[in-house]
Amino acid sequence: MAVPTLARVAPDVSPFHAAYTRLTEVFPSLGVTETTARESLPKGPGWVRASELAAGSEALDAFLAWDEEQILRDYGRPGRPDVIASFGLHRYAWPVCLLITIPWFLQRRVPRLPAEAVAFQRSLGRLAVHIEEFACLPDDPAADAPGARVVPDEEALRAEVRGAVADHLAPVLEGFRPRMRRGARALWGMATDEITEGLWYLGHLLGEEPRAMEEAGRLLPGALEPFARPAGFRRLTGPAGEALTTRDRASCCLFYTLRPQDTCVTCPRTCDAERVERMTALG
Repeated sequence: MAVPTLARVAPDVSPFHAAYTRLTEVFPSLGVTETTARESLPKGPGWVRASELAAGSEALDAFLAWDEEQILRDYGRPGRPDVIASFGLHRYAWPVCLLITIPWFLQRRVPRLPAEAVAFQRSLGRLAVHIEEFACLPDDPAADAPGARVVPDEEALRAEVRGAVADHLAPVLEGFRPRMRRGARALWGMATDEITEGLWYLGHLLGEEPRAMEEAGRLLPGALEPFARPAGFRRLTGPAGEALTTRDRASCCLFYTLRPQDTCVTCPRTCDAERVERMTALG
């Protein structure tokens, strides 16, 4: 398995600048700003901190009002409260997981991002983060940088990824939980999907889809709490004998409640024959 080659980091450059810049280059609808110890996370119209979402406060009501309005506008019918909350959680968790998985994928660096260290402006597609601590491998040029914590090997670094995502999402999931009518296992299944499908998609954009799938499989092999479900990639065979990649989501996005005839291609409700038909039609 090929691994990234890292350049030495200048003292005045964040160890995460290159990864977040590359993320925005291939996915321009998401921008990431790092704040320093002397700067506060942004506030103002549209900005919300993860800690506010975790509190389940008026900030969460305002955040979900966007989804409620979007569902009614785009689908011509109101969404159930749990559907609105599921959409809102997905639209937060998917990009936030990339804050952790993309630096790991590109640089083998894993930031720790507690809920109070992240702010999100969804209408602008902007994330602001404050990173004080990160994990890396012994040969990383940033191993002597402030806040660096060296771990011995790749498996230990994968554990850091899982831990960083879990530490960030755990309070956020609790904030959303009363509105979603789902238990803890289902919520962590949703987190598994956000990690896997975000890394899979960005791997495709980066031109490294096979490596992204392999990395996701090693990161989420299953039976590792709280991510009890594996990344779960599998192969189907197309009409010309071609290999088609799919997976079964660990959670349901509930889109079928708005358009029963439409299911995600990775939804367990979608049979393999339909998946093959839809994937080959796209090609």
